[in-house]
Amino acid sequence: MEAQQLNLNTIANNLANANTTGFKRSKIEFQDLLYQKTREVGAEAGGGNVVPTGVESGYGTRVASTTKVFSQGQLKQTGEKYDMAIEGDGFLQIQRADGTFAYTRDGALKVNGQGRVTTSDGMPVLSGFQPIPPGSTGFSVSPSGEVTVQGPSGTQTFRVQLSRFANPSGLRSLGGNLYEETAGSGTAAQGNPGEDGYGTLTQGFLESSNVNIVEEMVNMIQAQRAYEINSKAIQTSDSMMEQIAQIKR
Repeated sequence: MEAQQLNLNTIANNLANANTTGFKRSKIEFQDLLYQKTREVGAEAGGGNVVPTGVESGYGTRVASTTKVFSQGQLKQTGEKYDMAIEGDGFLQIQRADGTFAYTRDGALKVNGQGRVTTSDGMPVLSGFQPIPPGSTGFSVSPSGEVTVQGPSGTQTFRVQLSRFANPSGLRSLGGNLYEETAGSGTAAQGNPGEDGYGTLTQGFLESSNVNIVEEMVNMIQAQRAYEINSKAIQTSDSMMEQIAQIKR
């Protein structure tokens, strides 16, 4: 029942973030617990015979992991020049307030008063972004990450890079659409968009959540039914024990 409760909590979090930009849904994985073996398989049955099957009783299930699924979300057009969606593999690198790095798929970028490209929370976006001069009239990003800025003093160009990991499911979720590198994810590798398997950038679009609401609703019903059935099993077991106690009287 405890495992199914955590399953339901995971599904609820997925549904709550169905409209969160760049959100990646979580899936839960279960493992069965230890078994009590009353009779071992292959035990001697006498007369040279061997028992072909044993007798064992399981003790339930436990949650082995909750894994982020980094499948591609649909691209939603916004028309905002600083919005950009990553189509394929890769993350934008963010600098947190304490100086450490975080990574995001949320491309809803902003420009602060000093011309720094930031997230919606004001954290600077690294990934090769350079300050945008005040009074700039043009800002364009190519799928390969080449940025062209038309400023008061002329044209400025630079190239954005993406980060990726050997095991993105090993990243630690920080909230705020941010992930943190761990020993399980491996070290971040930098590369140019559209090269060596890195994704491409699409300006004026945002990546939607990859949560499938219908699928999550089905999973929620299954989790609820499994919880109810386990509860009923406990009640039935208690009733059987009560009948045994009455027989002894």
